[in-house]
Amino acid sequence: MNNQANFKDFLKIFIFFFFFLIFNSLNLSVAHAFSLISISEKDEIELGKVYANVAIDEYGGRFPEPEVQAYLQRLGKKIAEQSPRKVAYTFSLVNSGIENAFALPGGPVFVTRGLFLMVDTESELACVLGHEIGHITARHHIKFVEKNMTLSLLLQIGSLFLPQNLAGEALYQLAQISAGLLSLKFSRDQEREADAYGFEFSIKAGYSPEGMYELFKKFKEREKKRPPEWLSTHPLPESRIKEWQEKMQTYKPTGALIKDREEFQRIKAIILATTESFRLSDEAEKLFKDKKIDLAKEKFMKALELYPKNIPALLGLSKILLNQKRFDEAKEYAKRAKVLDENLSSAYILEGIAELNLKNYQQALIDFEKAKELIPFNGYAYYLAGRANEELGNRKEALNNYKKALDLGPSNAPWYSDCKRRYQLLRGIPLPF
Repeated sequence: MNNQANFKDFLKIFIFFFFFLIFNSLNLSVAHAFSLISISEKDEIELGKVYANVAIDEYGGRFPEPEVQAYLQRLGKKIAEQSPRKVAYTFSLVNSGIENAFALPGGPVFVTRGLFLMVDTESELACVLGHEIGHITARHHIKFVEKNMTLSLLLQIGSLFLPQNLAGEALYQLAQISAGLLSLKFSRDQEREADAYGFEFSIKAGYSPEGMYELFKKFKEREKKRPPEWLSTHPLPESRIKEWQEKMQTYKPTGALIKDREEFQRIKAIILATTESFRLSDEAEKLFKDKKIDLAKEKFMKALELYPKNIPALLGLSKILLNQKRFDEAKEYAKRAKVLDENLSSAYILEGIAELNLKNYQQALIDFEKAKELIPFNGYAYYLAGRANEELGNRKEALNNYKKALDLGPSNAPWYSDCKRRYQLLRGIPLPF
């Protein structure tokens, strides 16, 4: 099996350099040579899983009501069944109040709490999901990834779930691509292609395409005041709206199409009931950033009184209690968040920091290793794993983690100078005075 894998890697390298010489002799771009090595569907799915964990952390965790998640998954799967591309599509509602929906390579689709509350009918939501599935069908995200990956990283993608085998430079590249994917702005042609797929998929699934037209009008109305986040990554010129109208006028579906269902309104009511709690936690987060700690803590507590499963509030309180050196309490709030969303890397980091300060080094290391597994290019997680290993006397593991943390950075992070100092001391390098 290993011989086959080695031969495959050798073949990729041989093909690359063979065509590189041809392209070079013709004075063509090296990028053309890189494009000859494409990411397989299997590796695309692996990438999507890693970047999905980044999205979960970035958008405040998944909305912690199984009934809501199950509904979105059922609706998404119904629409995804219409796509000719058969991958393991997943659909998640995340806690963020911004109005956005986005997809990632290989199948993950995310809808924010803010966008869900913006739509008024199930057909609107179905068309949004159809559009995002359209981007995955056309592999728009993976084209961006292939364009931005170096050859060395392309050849290492199969090791994504073994981050200890990846060099720091490869992890750094993955981090840079992650940032680009979460704010990826599609071209007009890509948006038109996703629209065409979304129109087809939603109708085949039995939903009225008027849903997307209604949502387009809402986006345009809000564009003048507070533009939804969706518009920053999905350009919406008048031509797109006009093309959608033309499709509706020319397409003559047979049978009745669904505009709305009672189940959608019931699910939306569940989300709507948490609005005040999330509003308070958003305010508390701003107060915390402004170092108004007491006011922030008060609002986080109030948010949890209204909705005890508010993950951003749980994380916020954990951070405050860590700063106040109340480590046992900080650990409990982080643990509550972790239970609500087991893929929330930041919850493991916060719990691990509390355990580290309580001198529970083995448990701290378990938490940091899990955080690294979820997001293998977070420099802070490697630094903290180095700290735990150092306390446990694991010198080699500590050095490896510190080295990757220094490679990943960022170099202006508060922990970076301490990481560099510890790395040099463990290597026996004299410190400058």
